[in-house]
Amino acid sequence: MGPRPQKAGFPVGLTLAALILFVGFIALGVWQVERLAWKRDLIARVDARIHAAPASAPARANKADEYRRVTATGIFLHDKAALVQAATVRGAGYWVLTPLRQANGAILFVNRGFVPPEAKTRYDRPQGVVRVTGLLRVTEPGGGFLRSNDPVADRWYSRDVAAIAATRRLMPIANYFIDAQAGPSPDALPVGGLTVVRFPNSHLQYAITWFILAAMVAGAYSLVMRQSGKDRRE
Repeated sequence: MGPRPQKAGFPVGLTLAALILFVGFIALGVWQVERLAWKRDLIARVDARIHAAPASAPARANKADEYRRVTATGIFLHDKAALVQAATVRGAGYWVLTPLRQANGAILFVNRGFVPPEAKTRYDRPQGVVRVTGLLRVTEPGGGFLRSNDPVADRWYSRDVAAIAATRRLMPIANYFIDAQAGPSPDALPVGGLTVVRFPNSHLQYAITWFILAAMVAGAYSLVMRQSGKDRRE
């Protein structure tokens, strides 16, 4: 008789790998649940800001101030305006980013709204003191997707207030801009009120996916261990 085949021992390596995967997937699922709670709180806070009564535009702002309704009074410096490439529900064109000089001398940029390419020099330019109401937006440094701003050529793909102000020698400048709300005439150019307030919220789907993967690991490990036990008994 030949030597009897040795029975398979306890699969330590497989158990360790399954445990690491299971714990990792559970941790990722829990993290996505926490992100879901954070995202829902953010959406609720932003929604409250958008519908609140406008406050006076601050001298400076931070990320926590984004989408607050603010108001500012001053004189538009139309000769210092910048056209920033835009893609909107009205098609491709430009945002008209115009500096507003306030009574105290401080300057902030106002995104007055959208103009199509054929009207980039034929939009309304109100004179005298104006009052602007809209949503506070944090500056967008650098440029757009795969396209960098070109200050030398005055070509802008993002609303980078510091860079635009530097090319126009505007100081002092606020570190944010205001997205102006829609005007009384819907067809007047620029068209305001086109701010898109949308926050991707796929955290629940991600959490479910990670928990399903954890369950699959546990199920696969259970099947392997059951088969291994059967082989040892035989």
